[in-house]
Amino acid sequence: MKRKHALRRPKDAAYPDADDDLSLTSARRYEAFGRVMAALATEADFIESCRDLTWWRGSDHSWHIEWRDGPYASEVAALLAAHVRDPDHDGPLVTEAGPGGAGSAVLDVMGVRFELRAVDPMGRDTVRARTGLWRLAEALDTTRRTNARHPWEELLGG
Repeated sequence: MKRKHALRRPKDAAYPDADDDLSLTSARRYEAFGRVMAALATEADFIESCRDLTWWRGSDHSWHIEWRDGPYASEVAALLAAHVRDPDHDGPLVTEAGPGGAGSAVLDVMGVRFELRAVDPMGRDTVRARTGLWRLAEALDTTRRTNARHPWEELLGG
């Protein structure tokens, strides 16, 4: 019976290329992406108003975030600048890398480039004023009195 022998990597072989997904610079890219997405997830207005929220890594290891409807790209850039913080870091983690407008904005988050693109944006004020949109913030507002029962009262049976 003949055995097949797989080629083994020598014990003293170097690690794969330093530019792969296991390098420290790549870890910083993913940490920056995680902080940006966590900041966006805390904003119910952003999540509720956007359709087709997508993201991908660019060829230059930047991140691209794109959405339809919802806020302007400059508004999202301001939101990220306000929410992405680190108590151990003295300066801001987010800086604008270029001029931002309604459709696009470019940010530098922890040394990682983020390109924000809004397709057919409405702006936060228009989104908040739009009727017919079920809003989580309004549904959970216990200070506002209405004749109808609140959704949370329906859920809790109150």
